Amino acid sequence: MEKTKAKPVLTETGNSDAESTGLMNAAQIARKLNNEDKEIDMSKFHKSNNSVPATSSAAIFYGRHPVAAAIANPRRQINKILCTAENAEELRRLCTENRRTPGLVNIVDRKEIDRILPREAVHQGIAAYVRELENYTLEDICIMAGERPDCHVLILDQVTDPQNIGAIIRSCVAFDSLALIMQDKNAPAETGAMAKASAGMIEHLPICRVTNLSRAVEQLKQSGFWTVGMDGYAETAIDKLKKGGRTAVIMGSEGKGMRRLVEEACDITVRLPISAKVESLNVSTAAAIALYEISKK
Repeated sequence: MEKTKAKPVLTETGNSDAESTGLMNAAQIARKLNNEDKEIDMSKFHKSNNSVPATSSAAIFYGRHPVAAAIANPRRQINKILCTAENAEELRRLCTENRRTPGLVNIVDRKEIDRILPREAVHQGIAAYVRELENYTLEDICIMAGERPDCHVLILDQVTDPQNIGAIIRSCVAFDSLALIMQDKNAPAETGAMAKASAGMIEHLPICRVTNLSRAVEQLKQSGFWTVGMDGYAETAIDKLKKGGRTAVIMGSEGKGMRRLVEEACDITVRLPISAKVESLNVSTAAAIALYEISKK
């Protein structure tokens, strides 16, 4: 039976009642995802011997989706919320519903929010000062995979654009990825642009940062993962790949692709079956297609 297409629940423009509804729906979605996460109880996987220590870096998230999702995430530390007057009541209600003090919410002029954000930021009259989430270790991911024999993770090799990573995070959540793995020195920290591009899904995806990516691929193989590298010149198309079991998909940067040692660590390389008229796709688009194919059973 064909699934009924879900209706959009959030609006992106305007200052009507839809804004309040959007904030509420975003928080409800976030709470639902957090409740689903508790089936695995992800909090137990944080360990003091994290290969890349948890950072205390701060960021400014902006827009309804990212801020509402951050409020609903008990793991996210929020220091202050700035908003225009029309958003204040609903944000305070969301804080109360999620056991945060309504005193976090401060009414300011829209120009004040404009001042603290990049010129191109679409903030919808809402911004929040947050702390970066604690990193997961590769050991954490392997433990989580032990409870899910048919799962997949996505690995990014030198993908550096925050908006691309945000869009990839959104796709990871959409296709039920177990985690996103990146090399710490070749990936950006959390930013408002990343959270915005993820539509708040950054709150719901375990993210692991490692010091050595090729070694991480080898460790995943030892933990029962089939490692699949994406290469535009590979002989095998991804739709011909046998699906099932634990799978790690590795994506390189646009143009350069995977680095040699990372590619050599893969069990197999595959390509997207695209027209010869197109040399390559944006990495976030390619990741979404690859995740869709891998998630098919």
